[in-house]
Amino acid sequence: MRITNLKVYQIHGAGMHPVLVELNTDDGISGFGEAAVAYGLGAKATAGMLTDIAPLIIGSDARYPRNVWHRVYDNSFWTKGGGAIVFSALSAIDQALWDIKGKAMGVSVSELLGANFTGTVSVYANGWNHNHDDALEWAKAAERPLKDGYTKLKSYPFATKQEGGTLVHVQRRALLDAEFKRACERTRNLRKVVGDGVELMFDLSGGLSSDQLIRFLELCQEVNIVWIEEPLDAFNMSGYKALAGRWNMPIATGERVYTRHAFKTLLDTNGVDVIMPDVGNCGGIWELVQIAGMAEAYNVRVSPHNCASALCTKASIQAWAACSNAMALEIYPYFSDANDYVHVLKNPAEEEISKGELRLTDEPGLGAEVNMENIAPFKSFEYQQAVL
Repeated sequence: MRITNLKVYQIHGAGMHPVLVELNTDDGISGFGEAAVAYGLGAKATAGMLTDIAPLIIGSDARYPRNVWHRVYDNSFWTKGGGAIVFSALSAIDQALWDIKGKAMGVSVSELLGANFTGTVSVYANGWNHNHDDALEWAKAAERPLKDGYTKLKSYPFATKQEGGTLVHVQRRALLDAEFKRACERTRNLRKVVGDGVELMFDLSGGLSSDQLIRFLELCQEVNIVWIEEPLDAFNMSGYKALAGRWNMPIATGERVYTRHAFKTLLDTNGVDVIMPDVGNCGGIWELVQIAGMAEAYNVRVSPHNCASALCTKASIQAWAACSNAMALEIYPYFSDANDYVHVLKNPAEEEISKGELRLTDEPGLGAEVNMENIAPFKSFEYQQAVL
């Protein structure tokens, strides 16, 4: 079970750039993981980070993922106090190690972690209205996920569409008057379109200054929002103290917070009700489970962030299943609409969703059947070749 090789795949397609890692062992088992940098900038840097970490991984015993995690964390210097690049790379390696261990033992990762609290995973849909920039059609786009059985929807009321299907969020901490009015109209229209029985979550992406934020949150109270996500800049953890108890809706955040250490700082504010660690950048599977366990002591629930390829979804499901305080898992069901979307798995969980739920399976490891033919052209690094 010694690691003999590490490969990196930089996928490109559908406006996304997932970074995958493959670890091979001396007894022929391969494990896969994903660094959650599939959007925004940083994919090339993360791929480079994986090549830097590779010498620490080669020769490690894959039976002990936590030992390997600490070997990297304690000997990379920039991991301590580090950010998205270093921890997304470490998260991918951690996923791959648990994948190997599960495959070797013939059990799922969640079973290895000793928990399976429910047979199904509740999910919510995101990414269903990226093609609309107005207030009415933006809201009416919700008809598609509703028709597909989703009863929980998340969206970005402040975002503006740009070419290529991506979004521009708030610039310089404020919206123009017309943009703010549009966000308010989107909010009211969306509630009218979906009715009272559908749960709505709004992601603000940490954009607004307090004057506009206060006005928008007052509106959200009127339309019964399940949570407001990232109302503050990701660096402004102390600011959540001022939000505690101010509005009668939960506050969620955490997709840009890394490791149990930073989440403790966030939880200590007592201003957050739902934390959102990402298995692809918070530090990995075991780190997410530890973060969730710590959140229990603060009476806080966990809704894992998930915006990457189908491989990251598989890893997220395994971590989700091991959390006793888990809420719905994020899903982007319509990424595959794009003609150039790269199907990295032969068995994506996204295709198994029914009535807003996923069934937990007992497939070994992460339960991911990687489509090697599809990802092979994107290989950017192989340790064994690099050292020749």
